[in-house]
Amino acid sequence: MTEIISDARLPLYQRLRDHLAERIASHVWRPGEAIPTEAELAATHGLSIGTVRKAIDCLVAEGILERQQGRGTYVRRARFNSSLFRFFRFQSESGERRVPQSRILRRKEVPAPSAAASALRIPPGEPVINLSRLRLIDGVPLLAEEIWLQRSRFAAIMEIDSGDFSDLLYPLYEERCGQVVVSADEVLTVETANTMQARLLRLEAGAPLIVIERIAYDLERRPIEWRRSRGPADRFRYHAEIR
Repeated sequence: MTEIISDARLPLYQRLRDHLAERIASHVWRPGEAIPTEAELAATHGLSIGTVRKAIDCLVAEGILERQQGRGTYVRRARFNSSLFRFFRFQSESGERRVPQSRILRRKEVPAPSAAASALRIPPGEPVINLSRLRLIDGVPLLAEEIWLQRSRFAAIMEIDSGDFSDLLYPLYEERCGQVVVSADEVLTVETANTMQARLLRLEAGAPLIVIERIAYDLERRPIEWRRSRGPADRFRYHAEIR
């Protein structure tokens, strides 16, 4: 039987919740992998099924775990690319919905500017990695992105060949840097394109842009990525399902 080392003043289910979360954070179970069954966890920790279920319910409600009917409970894999489809029309000429291709334009290490330091909750001037990325469909640029990462966590990004970057960055963060994005906050704003943004997106300078500002968090709710994605306002859409 495995003893849960935690604050004894907390209810048992909360202590188990914290213990399971810690094991997920330390990659004992990785995104997309199943955790042990409720019966196995109950036997391992000497707890009732009800206590185990309540702990798992907490992690499901927090979006860390997900139950799959008839299969078990899995560590949830982030699916943030869907937010782009909620805000922009990403379709080929035939009308097929497509994940935009990605092209890394610039990758550099710099002292954190104040805005990036504030978003990542690090001291101004601490080393960060800045990625500039263009996202395209059929060669047509649709989004210009600026991405900021804490260098101490993402140093391996600087060693990756440009051709090894995939269209989605979060799997790369996990595979190469051991950093797992679990949740994110997004804010939408409107601005006009400056000269460089207009050139990248093939727009007139001063054209209206929609900006998606995202802060991505790890399991412990620490910010690990700050990005700004800018796209032409005439491709903007908003979709929300209200129940």
